Amino acid sequence: MKLIILDRDGVINLDSDQFIKNPAEWQPIPGSLEAIARLNQADYRVVVATNQSGIERGLFDMPTLNAIHDKMHKACALVGARIDAVFFCPHTAESRCDCRKPNPGMLEEIAARYNTDLAGVPVVGDSLRDLQSAAVVGAIPYLVLTGKGVKTQAKGGLPEGTLVFANLAAVAAVLP
Repeated sequence: MKLIILDRDGVINLDSDQFIKNPAEWQPIPGSLEAIARLNQADYRVVVATNQSGIERGLFDMPTLNAIHDKMHKACALVGARIDAVFFCPHTAESRCDCRKPNPGMLEEIAARYNTDLAGVPVVGDSLRDLQSAAVVGAIPYLVLTGKGVKTQAKGGLPEGTLVFANLAAVAAVLP
């Protein structure tokens, strides 16, 4: 089984400093859904791992998050793409949970669910915490320059071995 793990905001859809709080605010990055379709065609299981602290902050509730993800799944289906699963952390950084990236808990849960080792698995994100969580579990960190990616690259301190791409479409173009 080939597996790829994607962050959501800034990788698949446009990001917002005010959070994506409802389905109307969820808008795909041009080419990202088609990139997911290409990954599916190359036999990748596409899994999303996303921090969603807006839940604990009271900015939106679980039914709203489900509606946002329903819109994402339907948009994918329209271009022949499929996201196999969505894992999320509803906590703020102050909660000090293990599931919030950069902690490895969410990725470890994905590994357990798919009964696989994450060594060598591509993990695509636009923020340092996405890349750090990948490095901790032995996955390969891929930075995309969409979302917060340009700022993340400029700040430096990327985990060793981080690969940098313009966007998710560029990632999908190079994976076997």
